[in-house]
Amino acid sequence: MLFSLISDQSLAATSAEQIQQATRAFVQEWADQRAKEGLKIAFEVGHIDSRLSLADCDKPLDAEFAGSPLETTRPSVLVSCSGKRPWRMYVSLSLEVHGPALVASRALARGERLSEQLVTTQSVQLNASHKGALFNPEDVNGMMMRRPVSAGTMITPDLLEAPDAVERGDHVIIIARSKTFSIRSRGKALANASVGEQVLVENLSSARTVKGTVVAPGRVEIPM
Repeated sequence: MLFSLISDQSLAATSAEQIQQATRAFVQEWADQRAKEGLKIAFEVGHIDSRLSLADCDKPLDAEFAGSPLETTRPSVLVSCSGKRPWRMYVSLSLEVHGPALVASRALARGERLSEQLVTTQSVQLNASHKGALFNPEDVNGMMMRRPVSAGTMITPDLLEAPDAVERGDHVIIIARSKTFSIRSRGKALANASVGEQVLVENLSSARTVKGTVVAPGRVEIPM
């Protein structure tokens, strides 16, 4: 989505200063909108060579982020002219975005299962990591830590994994399904697996070992 920035000054001569002003106005407008969401934004527009000479633009300059500004401290803004002599150029930024997100309320161990009591909301620099942030404690409830973290560490999606839906030795329901009907039998899981993963199970009636997909806790589906 392009944000048009209309200046009272003529854009007849496109200079480095005008491009810098357009970039600053666009980012400031974006920052003002984010402030309404409780975020604090600090930014500085990168240097633009004053010797820059671009075609005259007979329309207001357009600007848009070239990527997500919430995932990097050095985003770029694409400034462009859509007039009779169009052109585009990228302007670099130094950007800090601070706001509330989930952090570990204490040190967490690898494999530890999270509860809402193990996370807290704290103001952090959201764009310090390109891995994203999490905001709702319900989104992490029941998830497991992939690796240990210290107290105050921002919880990012890459730190979490879903717990195993079946564990080795668990008794499970095996569902053999076709397009028209399904057959259920009892089985025993021969390994750990999460929902969506494949696992070997032993059919307790036939003693056959089959491979199926975990579709829910305690349920494994095999094709017919």
